Amino acid sequence: MYIADLHIHSHYSRATSKDCTPESLELWARRKGIDVVGSGDFTHPAWRRELGEKLEPAGNGLYVLKQEYRIQDGTAGDSMRPYFVITGEISSIYKKYDRVRKVHSLILLPGLEQAEVVSHRLEAIGNLHSDGRPILGLDCHDLLEILLELCPEAVYIPAHIWTPHFSLFGAFSGFQSVEECFGDLSGYIHAMETGLSSDPPMNWRVSALDCYQLISNSDAHSPSKLGREANIFDTDLSYESLRKAIQTGEGLAGTIEFFPEEGKYHYDGHRKCGVCLAPAETVKYGGVCPVCGKKLTVGVSHRVEQLSDRPEGYQGQRAADFESLVPLPELIGASVGYSPASAKVAKAYREMLCKLGPEFPILRELPLEEIRGVSGGLIAEGIGRLRRGEVSWSPGFDGEYGSLRLFTPSEIQRLNGQMSLFGQQMDAPGVGAEKKRRQALKKIGGAETEKSPVPSVKSQHREPVWNERQRQAIQSVHRITVVKAGPGTGKTGTLAAHILYLLETRRVRPSSITAVTFTNQAAKELRERIQKVLGKNAVQKMQIGSFHGIAWKLLQERGAVSLAGEMETRGLAGKIRQEYGLKQSVSQLLSQISQYKTGMRGGDSGLEKQVFDAYQNALKEWGALDFDDLLLEALEIAREEAEGGRTDTGCFSYLLVDEFQDISPLQYQLIKAWNQGGRELFVIGDQDQAIYGFRGADAGCFQRLAEDFPEVSRIVLEENYRSSPQILGAASGVISRNPGGERKWNPNRPEGVPVRLVEAESERAEAIFVAKEINRLTGGIGMLEAQDLFPERGESARGFEDFAVLYRTHRQAALLEECLQKEGIPYVVSGREGFLEEESVRGTVCFFKALLQPEDRLAVQMVRTLLPGMEEYEALAEKYTPRLKRQSPQKLLEEWMKDRELEGKEEMQKLCQMSVFYQKMPEFLEALETGAESDVRRCGGKRYITGTVTLMTLHGAKGLEFPVVIIYGARKGLIPFAGGQNVSEEEERRLFFVGMTRAKDELILTSSQEPSSFWEEIPSRTARWEKPRTRERDRQLNLFDTL
Repeated sequence: MYIADLHIHSHYSRATSKDCTPESLELWARRKGIDVVGSGDFTHPAWRRELGEKLEPAGNGLYVLKQEYRIQDGTAGDSMRPYFVITGEISSIYKKYDRVRKVHSLILLPGLEQAEVVSHRLEAIGNLHSDGRPILGLDCHDLLEILLELCPEAVYIPAHIWTPHFSLFGAFSGFQSVEECFGDLSGYIHAMETGLSSDPPMNWRVSALDCYQLISNSDAHSPSKLGREANIFDTDLSYESLRKAIQTGEGLAGTIEFFPEEGKYHYDGHRKCGVCLAPAETVKYGGVCPVCGKKLTVGVSHRVEQLSDRPEGYQGQRAADFESLVPLPELIGASVGYSPASAKVAKAYREMLCKLGPEFPILRELPLEEIRGVSGGLIAEGIGRLRRGEVSWSPGFDGEYGSLRLFTPSEIQRLNGQMSLFGQQMDAPGVGAEKKRRQALKKIGGAETEKSPVPSVKSQHREPVWNERQRQAIQSVHRITVVKAGPGTGKTGTLAAHILYLLETRRVRPSSITAVTFTNQAAKELRERIQKVLGKNAVQKMQIGSFHGIAWKLLQERGAVSLAGEMETRGLAGKIRQEYGLKQSVSQLLSQISQYKTGMRGGDSGLEKQVFDAYQNALKEWGALDFDDLLLEALEIAREEAEGGRTDTGCFSYLLVDEFQDISPLQYQLIKAWNQGGRELFVIGDQDQAIYGFRGADAGCFQRLAEDFPEVSRIVLEENYRSSPQILGAASGVISRNPGGERKWNPNRPEGVPVRLVEAESERAEAIFVAKEINRLTGGIGMLEAQDLFPERGESARGFEDFAVLYRTHRQAALLEECLQKEGIPYVVSGREGFLEEESVRGTVCFFKALLQPEDRLAVQMVRTLLPGMEEYEALAEKYTPRLKRQSPQKLLEEWMKDRELEGKEEMQKLCQMSVFYQKMPEFLEALETGAESDVRRCGGKRYITGTVTLMTLHGAKGLEFPVVIIYGARKGLIPFAGGQNVSEEEERRLFFVGMTRAKDELILTSSQEPSSFWEEIPSRTARWEKPRTRERDRQLNLFDTL
């Protein structure tokens, strides 16, 4: 027989003791009488190195501490030689079945070599350096699949399966069954770790767990906590025998258990109010604290009640043996009335170990008379009562451990033999907590009740309910309808419903409808909404897309069109800039060409005509059109058809335009031309969200439309369904400083938290705050922090996908990325970043574009210009062309980078990270060429995982929404922006307003220097000023101190 504690942590895990080293863990294993101890944290590279340095193989798949590192202090077990088995815990935070899931997994491996292989794969998914228990946005099913692929001998065990915040069956973010979590791989799960707050009898009540072995471990965060729970094996001391026992039960003789009442999540409750409730009491009070009204933390007992199908006391034939013990220091303290952490208890504990041996034999086996001879009568009697089960408890709840009672204070005073050793007595542990509980019950007039079945709650599906203004817009039959839709008023829903009204009620042909959106993503969402109701056929017959996308399609229908994307036009502009010795940058030159071409600023574009002519001649030479040409050609076609007397407007009979406030004068002309002779024009937008003036967009387009078409029908949507009243109030205070008077919307969300204005000492401190705050709000730091946060907020932890970090310029993202990576937070960067301008990137994009469009002579020329040594172009084209249809863009790029020796270039790595979102190269290239800011994304790692934080510019966030929005770098000089020409403060205010109104539940503004002047426009009643948290523990765990 031997005892094993397989779930522990190293000093590299958060909130752990610095003494969690191999030598201290081995010492305490001897003191406890543990034969096999888990290494913990195998994913952390520095810990693996330390294990490799201090451990040596024992020849049985296990390890022992090298002799030179052993600590011999005479306390206990100097002759013991505990073994180490390689283990680790992984925290998975991801979204599945429309819920955020947070599950911890315990993994056992046969050696450090296998740990290296598994960790190498996981490092491509998330950061393994910042925490010994890494947080990965990885589905547990996928984690298990990786293990089975890389190391079939691994053992995968769902950890502490009932813990509320982080477990398989957790009340806040767990599953209802093993199958729901692991799907087709459920058969590879053989064991469950019960956790400190449950014992085997509680798990026996759930028949679905009958086929699993139940194991118990300490989950120790300090060496002295080893063995709080452990396993008893009757097998050979080897990894293979250990694995077989866990998976089959053969050789698993039983477990050593914490009393579940001592676990800090055993009962329901609210720690701050001292309220501890049985499950039936929680139901009675509707799940909220009867003292303060905030949400209760639901404990393990409650969750077991929900999933159990057997009565209390059930014991099946397969039930394994178990023993319920308490750590010896706690027993000493409970026996004599002192705190377990007191110096006198520590002295007595050390003396008992020195004279009697390890802790487990003292608690389980040694004769009481032998113990009494060393410890005295009270402690020996306490051990006797423990063995007989004569123990009472104040149960743990809401993160507070339960407290043991072996004797009443009066019993301690009556029994002699121990008083002289400990002198003045304290209240027995648990008296204070019990007193607090009784005071809380008295306050609420409650009493302890018997447990009763927990009723199930069924969710109800509701069809959309439109308000009166929305209904007017949806059912409008006017020749021209203008809908002013403020933020969160249901703009996209109203637009989609109007299309459905045309199709279903008015029986308009799908082929007669064109809907113009601002981004490809918006077009996709609109298609999906309609397809969900009417199916694919109706959607396929409609035209839904951006101005450029629709124009390109129209031109392609008339013949082959070669589009010069940004990758190619930059090359042409760069050559012209050099030829004419121009001072402006390539980007500035292209902007001036666009302004000149579209007549945005009349003749005041600052561009000489000969430069413009040189650019246009270069395009003509290569037979290509740029983006402005697409719209100009489409406008010319529409005008020719009108002059030719065509009266059938075809697909433009019913024209709908989204985000109307951001159209340019050229696009306005195109709308008029497309809809000339058409039946209806329906536009929707909001002047206060016009943020593209630098591209020629004019919020005055609403007024211009009214002047051109006096018969226009106007509808204003004012009911806000997105944001809390605090966010709306703050945003209204800002935007109302622009002309147009006070803006008001009617909030339909309940009261929320104030907008947070956070000032940091430096830009790095600001970025660290953002990363740590996201980690805190997702509950990713630890169980105690999670329970501290979420009952107070009245909701469960958030998922990473609930967060968006917005900033003014892409350059701000670099430091944020660094900090998020160190915190192990998965993220996606959205938008067109500067690396896309690098020659290696442009040349690569042009190469694959040329393969897909051989007639595009300009693309071929750019490849030869941008990529040196491309004389073998034909050979490379022959190699890659057949693979375009078979391989993903990521695979193609990885091979291309290897062939061209581009693997070391950061910009190419980023391009590869962009490609992971696409299945085929054509769609990837199309997104790069025609996608708007929010259409282009880059994964923060080599592999995309669901459930990630979004990083993007304020411009890119338009049209999106997130539960939590952090506007980063909201400081003077950036907001409003001081680095551009002709910057409009009114437009900058609108941009800030757009960012603020992306938030549904929480809005956080951060600054590291003088805050933006817009902060002063936020009404004080809606916001609160803060400094980043600087708790001692934060400083201890700060991963950036070494930078």
